[in-house]
Amino acid sequence: MIVFRYLSREVLLTLSAVSAVLLVIIMSGRFIKYLAQAASGQLDPSSLFLIMGFRLPGFLQLILPLGLFLGILLAYGRLYLESEMTVLSATGMSQQRLLGMTLFPATLVALLVAWLSLSLAPQGANQFQLLLNKQDALTEFDTLEPGRFQALRDETRVTYTEQLSADRVNLAGVFISQKNISTEQKDRGISVLVAEKGRQEIRPDGNRYLILENGYRYDGQPGQADYRSIKYDEYGVLLAKPDVSDEVTDRDALTTQALLSSDDIRYRAELEWRLSLPLLVFIVTLMAVPLSRVNPRQGRFLKLLPAILLYMAYLTILIAARGALEKGKLPPSLGLWWVHLIFLVIGLGLLYWEPMRLKMASRRSVREVARG
Repeated sequence: MIVFRYLSREVLLTLSAVSAVLLVIIMSGRFIKYLAQAASGQLDPSSLFLIMGFRLPGFLQLILPLGLFLGILLAYGRLYLESEMTVLSATGMSQQRLLGMTLFPATLVALLVAWLSLSLAPQGANQFQLLLNKQDALTEFDTLEPGRFQALRDETRVTYTEQLSADRVNLAGVFISQKNISTEQKDRGISVLVAEKGRQEIRPDGNRYLILENGYRYDGQPGQADYRSIKYDEYGVLLAKPDVSDEVTDRDALTTQALLSSDDIRYRAELEWRLSLPLLVFIVTLMAVPLSRVNPRQGRFLKLLPAILLYMAYLTILIAARGALEKGKLPPSLGLWWVHLIFLVIGLGLLYWEPMRLKMASRRSVREVARG
């Protein structure tokens, strides 16, 4: 029992450290991406941390299996390097018994991954998509920042203001450049509006207008001399109505119950993917225990790179099989289970190969001594 607690603690501590490092790396890269979208006006800056919170379960369901795999390799590799495993082996600790003890922390991780993949991650993805739908309904004035040019997503209009009130109603020093895409204005190229100040108004019919005051409008084709200039005291620009959609279309945002009740092959692929992640935990544990066995003279990192490549091959093939299943290139009866079966066989081969090799070497030595 003491050895069991010791091994479990070593694995879980290393798992936590490795997973924390991987999580920071992945979330930092994704946060930079969302930060760039916020800087370009595609996202509301105030929602960045909320978005990261919704995405966290999806990150963890992929990080934890890799963290467990590396945790076993690093923790047991250190024990082999410091000859602690040699002492345990001398007391009757076999690879099979070591695997049995390792399955306890692996089961805890598998249960956590199952909760994430089957429940928490879909809920987070659902809230994430609803938040993006709200972001898509924002006008450029909802994300406009003073002193910065703001472009619409379709790049048909660029807006600039020197000053903007806290309630985002009143503007000063306004510049707007927009493409003329309507039938009657298609020969005019672009329109440029400049104004001393402006304000947003919502009319009783629900339409939103930007009212510009004391400015000019220039219509013309870039590179040509013919253009039209109009001076105005007040000019209204119709803004698009916000259109907030509650529809969730991403499969990873659907509940597991919805996937179970559907016969769509794409939904089945998503369901099998969610079930594959907890199963992945047990199979990588089976592979990690024999791969962690190192010779103290060779160093603890000798098998680390081949082991990581094996894990990446497992995950890559699983993702490719998921894509092929969604496209109908794999029969539904085969699903994703053949990938797990292949790596289960590899794990069993790794587990029993070393004892068989040592046993065969021992018999060979006995025969050589008998001949001598």
